[in-house]
Amino acid sequence: MDLLLALDQGTTSSRTIAFDREGRIVAQAQREFTQHFPQPGWVEHDAEDIWQTQRATLVEVLRRLGSAARRVRALGITNQRETTVVWERATGRPVHRAIVWQDRRAEEACARWRAQGLQPRVQALTGLRLDAYFSAGKLRWLLDHVPGLRARAEAGELAFGTIDAWLLHRLTGGRVHATDVSNAARTLLWDLRAGCWSEALLRAFELPSAWLPTVHPSSHPFGELDPAVLQAPDLELPPLPIAGMAGDQQAALFGQACFEAGLAKNTYGTGCFLLLHTGQRVAASRHGLLATAAAQPPAQGAAFALEGSVFVGGAVVQWLRDGLRAIRASAEVQALAESVPDAGGVVLVPAFTGLGAPHWQPHATGALVGLSRGTTMAHIARAALESIAFQSAELLQAMNADAQADGATAVRELRVDGGAAVNDLLMQFQADLLGIPVLRPAVTETTALGAAWLAGLQVGVYAGLDELRALWRLQRRFEPRRSRDWAQAELARWQRAVRQVLAGVERLHADKS
Repeated sequence: MDLLLALDQGTTSSRTIAFDREGRIVAQAQREFTQHFPQPGWVEHDAEDIWQTQRATLVEVLRRLGSAARRVRALGITNQRETTVVWERATGRPVHRAIVWQDRRAEEACARWRAQGLQPRVQALTGLRLDAYFSAGKLRWLLDHVPGLRARAEAGELAFGTIDAWLLHRLTGGRVHATDVSNAARTLLWDLRAGCWSEALLRAFELPSAWLPTVHPSSHPFGELDPAVLQAPDLELPPLPIAGMAGDQQAALFGQACFEAGLAKNTYGTGCFLLLHTGQRVAASRHGLLATAAAQPPAQGAAFALEGSVFVGGAVVQWLRDGLRAIRASAEVQALAESVPDAGGVVLVPAFTGLGAPHWQPHATGALVGLSRGTTMAHIARAALESIAFQSAELLQAMNADAQADGATAVRELRVDGGAAVNDLLMQFQADLLGIPVLRPAVTETTALGAAWLAGLQVGVYAGLDELRALWRLQRRFEPRRSRDWAQAELARWQRAVRQVLAGVERLHADKS
């Protein structure tokens, strides 16, 4: 049977998963890597750490497959998006640590561009907001703070890429500098409708074009794996095409078989990302959402999606584990939260790196409200899990409002995936808040599966999208159990806490002025 490999490079770990043709996991490996926090609001990764952990997991999976490794037909890549790497073309050495999507240091540049009146133009061209979340501000920060970088970039000595392009460069032995449309669309430099890098925005942001990668559809013959880079002479591999590439959220949308307009998924990872496929139409949001490119399969035109981003989703469980020491392992959070019947009036707003959609308040900070003498760590743990669902519910409300304004049908079901989607308490609370079914697939590793499917389409393992639709399987359906009055009261409690956070930002700015 044919096998497909997916490299799933995430914010906190690198993974490799081997799937069979039916989408079942055959082998997998994972390695965490170090997170760097040089200053408050700054988040960095060592790009070499990312490569070495990703290479190690790929080698481990190939060894576990043994002789079956010869049946691997292609490799796909999916990745944390917006994270920015710049490296020397001649040596492949990064010139600075990767600046992670969560990093806020580019807010000064973005505020300056907003003050210049660039936001409407940026949103019209890219579908995005002028926010430090995206790659352009990170690139500008590097040019402004790393001596000599601008001259070298303009001379063509340097290459910029998001993590997919960095891995592709290393996997091909430095031969290929390319990305796909879904990752290009997250840079603030990609013209969504024209399907090309925007010269107008490059000029406005004062960024060179010489370091940009070539952009292809998400299912494409990007290059071939150079066996020498694996540093594993015991592995005898046939030529292995790298044939699929998509940013993690677009890959998850694809892996959930959301191929046409009206289908939506939510990924519960480090952050939460709710995407609604909008077909071949670039939807303009009136409620704080983003338009973005969806993964583009072979022989198909451009596809688009509406997206809402929560910066701190599953990361709040890591905070409970590493910050508060409330649990020893992330898997313990459900039992702790279920030890109390509710959150006891406690609401956690985990704005540790600002608030994303639909608020877009980069200066917001986290808040824990509603504490009393009776509050226990179990109440805080339950409030932490509920915060993930509350933020996601806000995104779906915004999507439905946009759909209603366009005369489209509201989202009728939500497909879910990601690490926190295995938490039954969270999924049931999410269904209760939304008032629609929440569907968890048999394979929750839909991000990696989407990358594998994109690669499989390119090399002919699959004949088309209909074949993939038939492979999507349901594991559990969470039906709403609570009344809409209860849901509205819960959401009102959350919104009061968010208003407190936003009011605090306003007071802080007023004091500074």
